[in-house]
Amino acid sequence: MGIQILRGRNEANKRANITIVIDVIRAFTVAHYAFMKGARRIYLVETVEEAFQLKKNNPSLLLAGEVDGYPIEGFEFDNSPFRMKDHNVSGETIVQRTTNGVRATLNCLNSDHLFVTGFSNARSTAEFIQTNYMVEDLDINIVASHPSGDDDYACAEYIQHIIDENTEKVTEDEVKRRIIESDAARKFFNENNIAFIKEDILHCAKELTTDFVMKVNSASTIPMIERVQVC
Repeated sequence: MGIQILRGRNEANKRANITIVIDVIRAFTVAHYAFMKGARRIYLVETVEEAFQLKKNNPSLLLAGEVDGYPIEGFEFDNSPFRMKDHNVSGETIVQRTTNGVRATLNCLNSDHLFVTGFSNARSTAEFIQTNYMVEDLDINIVASHPSGDDDYACAEYIQHIIDENTEKVTEDEVKRRIIESDAARKFFNENNIAFIKEDILHCAKELTTDFVMKVNSASTIPMIERVQVC
């Protein structure tokens, strides 16, 4: 087994048997909550223009995301897990565009199996991979999508240890602390910056127990995240 942790969103990464893309603050925490609230699937697009074109072709789609962290005018949802948890999106298809997580995922479509997660679903994702694949024979990339953020990197180290106990242990409490104290989280605790709310970080730093993982269907015309039930 070869597990490597990579950083960043812009470069196509070397092909792996399994790739796990992490965006703790906030894209894949939002996706996790959307699936918990009943979303059917989540399309991934690189640009705002692509999202609006899909919406034009299919007005029933719901748009979610951000540009540089800020809401996009005309999108139904921003990038807030705190706000997403209060919406019933049962049976709906969401289109997601984000600066880090979505872009990084679109650069990893050559992986045999591609998963996305935040910290909220990190343990479930790692345990699913450990249980369902012969990991000792596989090359695994764990991508911390934020180019420099310790939140994603802490989560990557956490997942790495769950899959391979021979690596250095990172505890759940340590990951929570590193998320809350990360540079990416700082603006959420600035009361003068009303575009960001601290409740988002508190949700991003909370590990949940759910019965599914988020796997990307790369063969779809538009790459999409699908909910895969944990047996």
